[in-house]
Amino acid sequence: MRANVRLDGHSLTIDGLIAVASGRAGVTADPAALALVEERHAVLLAARARGGVYGANTGVGANRNEQTSDDGGHGLRLLRSHCAGVGPVEDDLTARAAMTTRLNQILAGGSGISRPVADALLAALADGAVPTLHSWGAIGTADLAALAELGLTLAGERPWRSGHAPVAVIGATDALPMISSSALTVATAALALDRMRSQLRASVVVGALTFLALRGNPSAYDEVVHAARAHPGQADVAASLRALVDGCGTPARIQDPFGLRVLPQVTAPALDAARSLHEVVIGELNAAVENPLVTDDGVRHHGQFHTATLASHLDAVRGSFLPVLSLSAARLGLLMRPDLTGLRAFLADGPAGSSGLMISEYVVQDLLTEIRVGMQPTAAGTLTISLGLEEHASFATQGARSLRAMTRLAPTLLAAELVAAVRALRLAPGRLIDGTAREAFDLAAKVIDPSMGDRPLGDDLARAAALLPALGDL
Repeated sequence: MRANVRLDGHSLTIDGLIAVASGRAGVTADPAALALVEERHAVLLAARARGGVYGANTGVGANRNEQTSDDGGHGLRLLRSHCAGVGPVEDDLTARAAMTTRLNQILAGGSGISRPVADALLAALADGAVPTLHSWGAIGTADLAALAELGLTLAGERPWRSGHAPVAVIGATDALPMISSSALTVATAALALDRMRSQLRASVVVGALTFLALRGNPSAYDEVVHAARAHPGQADVAASLRALVDGCGTPARIQDPFGLRVLPQVTAPALDAARSLHEVVIGELNAAVENPLVTDDGVRHHGQFHTATLASHLDAVRGSFLPVLSLSAARLGLLMRPDLTGLRAFLADGPAGSSGLMISEYVVQDLLTEIRVGMQPTAAGTLTISLGLEEHASFATQGARSLRAMTRLAPTLLAAELVAAVRALRLAPGRLIDGTAREAFDLAAKVIDPSMGDRPLGDDLARAAALLPALGDL
């Protein structure tokens, strides 16, 4: 029997988000939160009756001063006009994570949306339904196009990609509350962050296998060394490495190349940035960000939709993750060198002139370059749109997509190092030690072809990449 994740607008975690989005857990809504949705909708209607409320009885953007007609169709017109429906289609996990995020934010009670819309969104999630959400049309000030598409799907104007849900009646005051959120951006960031943290943990384990293959010197991880400059997380990474390589043989060098020696210093900033981004994402998952914000005593117009904090933390995470990946590429280069391994060049094992793992370096440098191309900080962007009314944006959406792209490329990059380290340790098995490192080696050895003659490497790289989450959990 599946467990349920209870959404209440205040306590959703990334693990809970992924459990619901993936279908590993069912979903329920806190009755008190649903009651609050009803109460706040009544507040919005009362405020609308007293005067102008942005998006409820006015146009939006540069049309904010135009009063809408009283024919009841404003809500659907607003959704239709904002539904760009263009660009790549989000995968099922991301689409359902966006739905989960949006419902939980609605349950925080600030949107003023009507209860039937919240009920329909809950029913769709519970049924396993997946909407078709196109990516393009967001700049970090709300995922207007994608959430308009979700709203029209709930309204029955667009089909579900899979599953079904009751049709919700979209009232005149429901459309802006529906789209006034960066739920897709937040969901994209949350999923990418979860993968990145797993990849960071795996990179330390893979680095330890390379250390053993290269007969590294553990003095670089000594506790005294890292107490002398205690940056956040650095001592923890060094402690993990000490445990992983404890009992290693006599070092081959008095001082190792940077790929081994600075592993704690390079990994720690990425872990620290990931922890900070985690806190920001948790805040976004459980935030009432809609404009206007509906409270017990009325409505307030504001700029909470601007995701500058999320954008800056995504920039920090991307900037600190790249050096981790480039250091893995450096270690792969070390494993190719006979002067460091004591083995043949490129870890070849065949007739003279065999290329071994030579091509894996080309693959890795291709991937690194792909990542670097997308490394511009989102904060460097600027714009002026909507007749000049909106003259700034965070571009957190693009930062989230960029982190997602990194985490989709990183597994193959790390897998190249893993395949090389396993091959080196197969060629020199006496360098292995008991403990977690051997456990990691054994897991990898089960999926990596033991044949070491020249052959295509794609299958090995794919299997090694798929193994990384398990290594990250050791």
